[in-house]
Amino acid sequence: MSSNPSNPSNPSNTKNPQIRKFIDVQKALKGASYPARKQSLLETAKRNDADEEVMEALAALDDSEFESPAAISKAVGNEE
Repeated sequence: MSSNPSNPSNPSNTKNPQIRKFIDVQKALKGASYPARKQSLLETAKRNDADEEVMEALAALDDSEFESPAAISKAVGNEE
């Protein structure tokens, strides 16, 4: 049985909504300057037309300073 990662019926990424959320959050934060606070991240995401789920995930973050995209992904992963 062979697996084709470019095959849209391959469920590897769609099976894990958490991975998809991380990717969507990082896309929404394209162009952000780090370190960044929550309000700045929300403004960047809004400029990048982030969807409601991404905006809610960012709004749920605490108001600390985030040093990198990885720090934001970690914080988003811990929100649930």
